[in-house]
Amino acid sequence: MNDENRPLRERIESEEAAFLHRSEDEAARDPFGGVDFAALEHSIYRPRTAFSGLLSVVVTLMTLGALVPLFAVLIMLIWRGGRKLSTALFTELPPAPLEQGGGFGNAILGTLIMVGLATLITVPIGVLTGVFLAQAPGGNKLASAVRFSAKVLTGFPSILAGVFAYGAIVLATGGYSAIAGGIALSILMLPTIILTSESAIAMVPAKMKEASIGLGATGTQTAWMVLLPTAMPGILTGVMLAVARAAGETAPLLFTALFSNYWLSSGGRLNLMQPTASLAVLIYNFSGMPFKNQVELAWAAALVLVVLVLITNLIGQSFSRQQVQQ
Repeated sequence: MNDENRPLRERIESEEAAFLHRSEDEAARDPFGGVDFAALEHSIYRPRTAFSGLLSVVVTLMTLGALVPLFAVLIMLIWRGGRKLSTALFTELPPAPLEQGGGFGNAILGTLIMVGLATLITVPIGVLTGVFLAQAPGGNKLASAVRFSAKVLTGFPSILAGVFAYGAIVLATGGYSAIAGGIALSILMLPTIILTSESAIAMVPAKMKEASIGLGATGTQTAWMVLLPTAMPGILTGVMLAVARAAGETAPLLFTALFSNYWLSSGGRLNLMQPTASLAVLIYNFSGMPFKNQVELAWAAALVLVVLVLITNLIGQSFSRQQVQQ
């Protein structure tokens, strides 16, 4: 090194040595002695601080703008549909044209039955598939193909699910039915449950699985008694999200369950092999009618459907928070 730079180097080394050899008592008395607080202060005159504040304002305004359509729809539903709410809506059948009053109790029952059937079909298949995908080795070709198919099905048009169920169930059985509607909805629910179950099971700590195997448990026992109970909040979140989506579908039910103005029960027995009413199809049918009573019932049905979907989503979010806390 040149002689010109030696004094500077010696000075730097002496300052470093003085700092390193500072006594512990002095450091304890003034732990922030070397901190330049002036440099840490946020000033609106600093370009970076001003730019950060500007972006925060822009993001806040864009978020509020995105919420405007949502709250506008909710306010419209409460205003138009809330006026029609009564006990009769949940206990009476849809009215005929030019008839006053009526309700959509059969549509609520039909929606619950078809979504329930779809859940019974989808949950066992989806959860077991999720366990297989989470436990399969990285190079497993079958697991890769199933995972790819599930991701493709997430963007599957709902009307195609109805067309498939129409060809496979309606034509085979000779009529529209609640069972055909439940099968069509299960096709739409399946990918959501598979992917969320896989993610929830993959988040289980590896040490829990290793401890189970170390104690002599088989792979089946480990999955049944360790992985599934631990991942249950995440799995239930996926189930609730899938149920919320299925409850609002219309196109698949037009091809499979169609609609009905009557209750599903006949002679005191539940008959699932007949056309079945649903809230989504009722809204679709009544909203285009030229009769004021039917249009008002469509608004009330839309409000009830939104409330049901909102409650289902809130339940799913509560399960999701439990998963995070664990």
